[in-house]
Amino acid sequence: MTRMQSAVRRRRAVAAAGAVSAGLLVLTACDKPTPVATVTVGSSSVNAEAVCYNDGEKLDAESLAQCAKNTDDIKSIEVGQDETVRFGVDPAVADNGWVVMVNGRQFTDKSTKTYRTIPSSAFFNAQYGTEGATNTVSIQEGEDGVKGLWTFKLKQDESWKETVS
Repeated sequence: MTRMQSAVRRRRAVAAAGAVSAGLLVLTACDKPTPVATVTVGSSSVNAEAVCYNDGEKLDAESLAQCAKNTDDIKSIEVGQDETVRFGVDPAVADNGWVVMVNGRQFTDKSTKTYRTIPSSAFFNAQYGTEGATNTVSIQEGEDGVKGLWTFKLKQDESWKETVS
């Protein structure tokens, strides 16, 4: 091996070590991901990390108010008239208890299971105060103070507009 080949190999090794070190540095700077919540309708589903989460600790009122304003990245799913909406949460969320909220109001009792099902008609019904073609649905973790909040949009699909003659 020539002196030049040896120098090239050393530079490559140093560059590779530097790239690995930089990659590890970037990974350590990343935030720990939050638990994921999922909404499923038929064969379609959307999932998201929490819009508000403090590693399982209670959130203060200011943090929650700030999260409520963050509506840019809310995922949506279309819902048919006769379908079932399924909600799923991480086991750690279930252990703390969780409720479904619709348009900012509590919609279900607390659950400690990892999933729950609700008929789609409940989300677009004047009786429940959930009128309109689109509603904001949130999963709120925590019974004695909010520990996490996941938000989704439920949108009526074309089946709601069909009329029976």
